[in-house]
Amino acid sequence: MGALGLGIVFALLVLLPSLEHQVHGKQSNYELKMCDIYQGRWVYDASYPLYDSSLCSFIESAFACQKNGRADELYLKYKWQPFACKLPRFDAEDFLERFRDKRIMFVGDSLSLNQWQSFTCMLHAASPESEYNFERIGSTSTFKFQSHNVSLMLQRNAFLVDMAHNKYGRVLKLNSIDHKDGLAWKEFDVLIFNTWHWWLHKGRKQPWEFIQDGNTLHQDMDRFVAYEKALRTWARWVDKNVDPTKTKVFFQSISPTHWNASFWGNPEGRNCTAETRPLAEPPYPRSPHPAQVIVEKVLRGMSKPVNLLNVTALSRLRKDGHPSIYGNEGHRGMDCSHWCLPGVPDTWNQLLYTELIRN
Repeated sequence: MGALGLGIVFALLVLLPSLEHQVHGKQSNYELKMCDIYQGRWVYDASYPLYDSSLCSFIESAFACQKNGRADELYLKYKWQPFACKLPRFDAEDFLERFRDKRIMFVGDSLSLNQWQSFTCMLHAASPESEYNFERIGSTSTFKFQSHNVSLMLQRNAFLVDMAHNKYGRVLKLNSIDHKDGLAWKEFDVLIFNTWHWWLHKGRKQPWEFIQDGNTLHQDMDRFVAYEKALRTWARWVDKNVDPTKTKVFFQSISPTHWNASFWGNPEGRNCTAETRPLAEPPYPRSPHPAQVIVEKVLRGMSKPVNLLNVTALSRLRKDGHPSIYGNEGHRGMDCSHWCLPGVPDTWNQLLYTELIRN
């Protein structure tokens, strides 16, 4: 073999490790893209939680369970492990660099607030010395990271469709989107929508006097029917107005509650209070949440791509993650609907981060 041949062999030997690394890297990315990240289990991880909530003074008191006196910490130590792949660990600097000069908005109820506050803290705690601006104008809150000009915003909008105030009282209009809301949504690079939490409220907690469907005013109607009609109105708005080359749209699936301990086989318990560990398997009934069935049906019928942030099943396992008596500034009532921070919404955001980087 001549000098040229020996040179080529030597070059190949040098390059092989690099080529192998590239192939495996591509395979890993492919596996992540093909992986169902919502099928898995909760596993103990001593390195958790992802952040120290004391670094985030802006967290709502209702979610600050440790500050409000919750002494147990085991619920902080669980991470979500998909069966078929590993989730990339949340990288705040990578996220901010990817979304430099971008605007991201969460639109929904207090569960959107829960997730938005988790995300702002995950980013801020990674670089607590970095400058940020926080402001709240009406129903919209903005958390802006100055170093990368990234705006993370929240619009409190419990139903997504229009809520009008007229001589009859408050009217939930199932067939229309508020014009100002629609104009605002068009301006964002990422939109994460959510609605469900308030649809079943009745009595003093019911936030409307009438439901309008077409030209008909109802004092009440089947709430699941109303929910589906409203989601279809939202879906039509997305199909008509969103340019998927400019805006990524997500829908956060139903956030489960844990008000009845008998559902997870604890006849001694009444609700989520004193629960400290996740469930190893789904509680009964194991049939899908009826509102989740509606969400998935509506999304399947859309012409524009909407990513389902499918957190319902994995969150059903986390009976231990709610504020219980450690929300609402501590020992004022019981909350088995929202989530402690740090906690389960951090995983929702890790899944959101994974969806964004793998697509």
